[in-house]
Amino acid sequence: AGRTELPDNLKSMFRPISMMVPDSAMIAEIILYGQGFNNTRILAKKVHTLYKLAVQQLSKQDHYDFGLRALVSVLLNAGRKRQAMPDNPQEDILVLAMKDMNVAKMTADDLPLFLAIMSDLFPGVEPQEVDYGLLKGAVEEDLKENNYQPTEVTIKKILQLYETKNTRHSVMIVGATGSGKSVAWRTLQRAMTRCNKAGHPFPIVRDLPLNPKAVSMAELYGEFDITTNEWHDGVLSAVMRTACADEKPDQKWIVFDAPVDTLWIESMNSVMDDNKIL
Repeated sequence: AGRTELPDNLKSMFRPISMMVPDSAMIAEIILYGQGFNNTRILAKKVHTLYKLAVQQLSKQDHYDFGLRALVSVLLNAGRKRQAMPDNPQEDILVLAMKDMNVAKMTADDLPLFLAIMSDLFPGVEPQEVDYGLLKGAVEEDLKENNYQPTEVTIKKILQLYETKNTRHSVMIVGATGSGKSVAWRTLQRAMTRCNKAGHPFPIVRDLPLNPKAVSMAELYGEFDITTNEWHDGVLSAVMRTACADEKPDQKWIVFDAPVDTLWIESMNSVMDDNKIL
């Protein structure tokens, strides 16, 4: 699975082609124009420069992506924010979208550098911070109830997970063993449900956990039986059907609780990007 090199005897069968690097600044300008922004050329240049500087100056991490796909998703997210907040200044909306999409995945050393690059490119732009008072309170209560220490860092990461969850339809939590990955999503799930029961506008969250490493690929995704010409559902496709058939407004989180490896995650590519198709 993943990308593998072709063997030499096979390479000689194909003719080489050259590929051009896409003009990200022009693509960004057109997307911003389509999302209803004015002054798109300057804004596009700033976003493009920010991502270029991030690639050059931030540390190299496996989970960092400052390519075209990340750029497009940030701009589309900015477009959604623009529709939700039409009265806010456009630079504020763009900075807010870039913070929402990037801050949560930064390492502690890279975050100040990224914010410094951003303040250099957008001088004087300080978007209003979103107040998560209710949710923050519920998170603190839940951590105390489950005998965890409600430290500032833990609460911050849980709220960042909530922000990321709102801007993307699939989220990956990565980190060392014992760094609080499971605690983060379970606490957020309970806190949102707690807020719902208290009558606040949060959905009830139901989790559907599964371990993709415990089953084979065919058992996970389902397979087509050649002898009988029948389709047999896998664990994931069965869980997907159950979640889609339930018409309640609750959020359903399908949680893959296992180490990420190319064998099972590769087939999820089309679900995680803009196609949203399994």
